[in-house]
Amino acid sequence: MKQRLLDDVSTASPQRQGGDSQATAHLPALTLVSHPLASRVGERFVLESLARGKEVALSRNEPLFTRVGEVIGRPLADPFVSRRPLRFLPRPEGGVRLEGDAEGTQVMVGGVPGVSWDFRPEALAAGVTLELAGRVVLLLHRVAVDEERSADTLGMVGQSSALGRVRTRVRQVADLDVPVLIRGETGSGKELVARALHQRGPRRKGPFVSVNLGTLARELAAAELFGAQRGAYTGASQSREGFFRAAHGGTLFLDEVGEAPAEVQVALLRVLETGEVYPVGAHTPIATDVRLVAATDAPLEDLIEQGRFRAPLLHRLSGYSIQMPPLRERREDISLLFHHFARVELEGLGEAWRLEPTDPYAEPWLPAALASRLLRHDWPGNVRQLRNVARQLVISGRGQARLQVDAALEAELAPKPSGEEAPIHEPTLVARRKPSDVTEPELLEALRECSWDLKNTAEKLGITRASLYNLVDRSPHIRTVKDLGAEEITRCFQACGGDLDAMVRKLEVSRRALQRRVRELGLEPPES
Repeated sequence: MKQRLLDDVSTASPQRQGGDSQATAHLPALTLVSHPLASRVGERFVLESLARGKEVALSRNEPLFTRVGEVIGRPLADPFVSRRPLRFLPRPEGGVRLEGDAEGTQVMVGGVPGVSWDFRPEALAAGVTLELAGRVVLLLHRVAVDEERSADTLGMVGQSSALGRVRTRVRQVADLDVPVLIRGETGSGKELVARALHQRGPRRKGPFVSVNLGTLARELAAAELFGAQRGAYTGASQSREGFFRAAHGGTLFLDEVGEAPAEVQVALLRVLETGEVYPVGAHTPIATDVRLVAATDAPLEDLIEQGRFRAPLLHRLSGYSIQMPPLRERREDISLLFHHFARVELEGLGEAWRLEPTDPYAEPWLPAALASRLLRHDWPGNVRQLRNVARQLVISGRGQARLQVDAALEAELAPKPSGEEAPIHEPTLVARRKPSDVTEPELLEALRECSWDLKNTAEKLGITRASLYNLVDRSPHIRTVKDLGAEEITRCFQACGGDLDAMVRKLEVSRRALQRRVRELGLEPPES
């Protein structure tokens, strides 16, 4: 019987936030992420029997999957999924073994066909995609035993543990009149959190004013925020109210707060300390009644060390902090979000019926392979990028029975051949050591000894390539080809006479990725 071992994955398990116990127990679970009936996406079955040493069967008729708030569940009930069960068996240290049946349902794991697999705990922590009969996709992952699944979403789509922690923190602070700092990557949904704080707080009947500080002209930022008197500066032909006074009695959301100019930072600190603003050109302060919520994707602590952000302002802004997880740390939510965005687009086109076909034998509108691929993508642009992909797929697929990926999306969703973006479920050998045991000097030394060949470096360090990609990505001292500008590459190419190996030693990046970039730039060796 053919067996594949799924090794370390390129995404770490979601970081725990304040109040979560490190000893929280987890169990494997199956979540429906794609089904011919889109209304079933998000249903879950927890494999509790594995913790008791018993196997769990999966077929067309069992087990029963339930949605949040439901008591009675439903089987997969797809006519193309066999009645012959797949078997999930417990493995040491929390791992899971999946045994198929050569005569039963065809199974693809992470896009790879097979009959039997062993899943390590690390793979379960990130989530493993299971395609059944080319029609149904399940995510095998871990869930907290005491995880609260509430039907109250606070306006945020998803049911992952990571998003659940965000909702908990929103509920804890929403009714308190303290500043909140929301941190997270671009496109991860920070403004949704701010709106949830407003809607759940005592100021919900007041205005919610959203301001992106990164888009304000530096010379006008103070006037935009705090107001200005007529004639206070060139072009000020009339008095300006300012965003603070526009948000009186409500919530002011300051996005990209790390972009605030120095003089605005001083004024913000004054507002937080005194509750008063000084309009530009005014000598008398004006009292404000505003709840301030700020957000940033910038490393404010680093900006403080560089003298670009004031430490007292950070302390004032973060009366309470909420960390918004990136989409790659909440893979269980990807399909729910995709279907949410797709339904909005389909309703606009009058084709929402595609999500609920009446013919049980019809081909799924969202092909299983595409659904699995969406789950395995790293989503550097987070929810915003997923929304754009959903819109492009729906518009490109107008009037078609099934979605198809066009050339532009193919390039966007394709893994980078340089290895900078590792496949999420790479079937390789088991790691011989923990990536956390690799020190920064050891990592650099190994890369240099192996001439920046990532495969050989991973073997030398005794870790998987996926783990190596993570270490490289997190290192502040290591660059990748995507960090190099065209001008730097061109200069190095000319200085090295087009010798790629010499360029690798000089630039200290992956040879394969550099070769690809050199070709893209159309560089040729200089004439002798």
